[in-house]
Amino acid sequence: MQQLIRLGKTSKMRGFSFGLDARNCVTGSKLRKIENSVCSKCYALKGNFNFPSVRKNKETNLRHLESEYFVNVMTYQLQDIKYFRWFDSGDIPHMEALKKIVRIAELTPNTKHWLPTREIKLIQQYLKKNTFPKNLVVRVSGLMIDGPPPKGFQNTSTVHKDKDPIGFDCVSRHQGGKCLSCTACWDKRIKNISYKEH
Repeated sequence: MQQLIRLGKTSKMRGFSFGLDARNCVTGSKLRKIENSVCSKCYALKGNFNFPSVRKNKETNLRHLESEYFVNVMTYQLQDIKYFRWFDSGDIPHMEALKKIVRIAELTPNTKHWLPTREIKLIQQYLKKNTFPKNLVVRVSGLMIDGPPPKGFQNTSTVHKDKDPIGFDCVSRHQGGKCLSCTACWDKRIKNISYKEH
């Protein structure tokens, strides 16, 4: 029998999460080399993320994601979870992974899913013939600090440093770095969320 998946539980955010090793991000691995990109100072390559046990867990998560049992196991584990974040580290590795996430969202209608991503082309390709379920918010990230949000998507995010925030200004920096009662990231009515660079 397939084992349960060890979900993440960050101190900042409500609910649980799932992450991969940020070193393997398709787009992020390129952006890391570009000065002032949103990945140039990636938090998921610092601190606790470098502990061998954490890296091993992220590698295990990738094997889970590739497993034929992934959809069934995640659907079971998320039944009683109200808010869930995909990729607190890492990003969507390929189209099959995105399709699995969509299917899990469809099977857990009482769970609000938030999927932040920089894989713009992958999302564009998916949306040519498909839509996302109402309980899955896919926020496509702007690529440069103080840059504009990507065009053509229902939900986006940006990072601001010297310029004013675009749209909803993430409140976590005023709350000790925590989300607390805020659920803006999971709200499709909020088109763009701007996070302060840290």
